[in-house]
Amino acid sequence: MTDIKGRTAFITGGANGIGLGIARSFARAGAKLALTDIDSAALARAKEELQGITQVETFMLDVRDRDAFEATADAAERALGPVTLLFNNAGVAAVSAIMNLNYELWDWALGINLYGVINGLQTFMKRMMMNGQGGHIVNTASGAGLVAVGNGVLYTTSKFAVVGLSEELSISEELKAFGISTSVLCPARVATDIVKRSVEATPKTESSLRDEIKKKIEESVEAAGKALHELGLSIDVVGDMVLKGVQENATFIITDDLIEPAIKARSEAILKSIPK
Repeated sequence: MTDIKGRTAFITGGANGIGLGIARSFARAGAKLALTDIDSAALARAKEELQGITQVETFMLDVRDRDAFEATADAAERALGPVTLLFNNAGVAAVSAIMNLNYELWDWALGINLYGVINGLQTFMKRMMMNGQGGHIVNTASGAGLVAVGNGVLYTTSKFAVVGLSEELSISEELKAFGISTSVLCPARVATDIVKRSVEATPKTESSLRDEIKKKIEESVEAAGKALHELGLSIDVVGDMVLKGVQENATFIITDDLIEPAIKARSEAILKSIPK
């Protein structure tokens, strides 16, 4: 899709991190913006920053709330016109020791990372098909949606699901008939505060871990957050990558080559397991 100018982009998690980077890039390309987030202060900052470039509307939205999603979609389209660029981007870096897993943690992680995407698709796909203007969908997964690299079962499960969902949509003849394409964004290291914000948002549950093991996990999570800031790409670089991916109708938008060796090893293991 090369005709970005004048289209309406709906971005979940659009006031922070990668979502904000996407918003900046698409604003410069001429898209109108509907930004949603659960961080009201960040929404206000994003609107103040971007409203001088394009028309911006902001909405508080928990992507797990289906009724609120539908109501927000209605409000966004009343203000900005039909949404033809959908970015299901909101997510959490869900981390938990296996011994501490419980249904509350599963529901929280999958509710945001997977069902947040599903809710966005269910809210907008039919609208996009019926408005006759074509469109593009970008679902944010992760490098951890392509290969298991020790990010934990909550995160990896949710992101593998988003990759599979997105790949299936990308080959859908039904969507193609309506001029709608799909990409999946698989970032690796990006300089955001997602680790810190996710730790703060994680449901508090009773720990069964010994103190020394708990400390090691906490130190590992802290190191991961620090590495993102020190080694990660800027959100603006990633935003431009997403813009290019949409313009080129790319199925995969991968931000760097960090996971290439792991993907090769996984692919080789799968191929070797096929009976000859």
